[in-house]
Amino acid sequence: MSLLADWLLRHSVVMCLLLHSLVLMTFCFHHAATSCSKNCYCSESESGGKTVRCSNLQLTEIPQDIPNDTRRVYLDFNLFTTVPTNAFSDLPNLIELDLSHNELSQLEPGAFRGLGSSLQFLDLSSNKLVNFNPESFEGLRARANLTNNPWHCDCNLQMAMPRVDLEPASLTGIVCQTSDPEEIGVQGLAFLLAPDIDLCVVMKRTTDVAMLVVMFGWFTMVISYLVYYVRANQEDARRHLEYLKSLPSRQGKSEESSTISTVV
Repeated sequence: MSLLADWLLRHSVVMCLLLHSLVLMTFCFHHAATSCSKNCYCSESESGGKTVRCSNLQLTEIPQDIPNDTRRVYLDFNLFTTVPTNAFSDLPNLIELDLSHNELSQLEPGAFRGLGSSLQFLDLSSNKLVNFNPESFEGLRARANLTNNPWHCDCNLQMAMPRVDLEPASLTGIVCQTSDPEEIGVQGLAFLLAPDIDLCVVMKRTTDVAMLVVMFGWFTMVISYLVYYVRANQEDARRHLEYLKSLPSRQGKSEESSTISTVV
């Protein structure tokens, strides 16, 4: 009887420890998923889900501890200069992201990767974005605010626009502050609203000139070869002609020698 009691006691202790560990792990995972990012303000509603506000905190890097059940994130009025690859890939439920009024000058490829199926609105207004990189918006179909950035409009921008899946109206926010070529006159214009402007005309001209140079080079090589070939053939023809001219004289001398021999 004592052995049975001792066995039950030991196994009860083990079960209690396992149960305690399971409860602790559940609490940790729940805390990691639902806690608020450091220094940020979080709120939650039944209809809108969790909202994380990290506005005007002088942040220089995208927070990595945003709860993964967050629906809306406000990171406006901070000091971000870049959005790194996979910056928000752990937020599969995110529908709104505000990055306006920062110092953003670069969006790395895949910056918004993982948000293609959920994100509905992206605010990148009032930053320092100059070059438009379609790889940064990989798979994103959201409506985006791209206004108040010093966009540089060139052939790269013109070729990049068809490669993005953003809501088409979003691209009207790209207003050219500078352009290449400068004389094309798109400064101050929304590039999408100027469909007759071709920013690749210089590249096309350069390509045409390069093709002409290559063709001229090949043509020169062909002409040079033909000249060499003709001259070489002329030399061979001249030598052959001289050889043919020499044949009758030799034949005449042979005949004369034969006649003399006959007379003798």
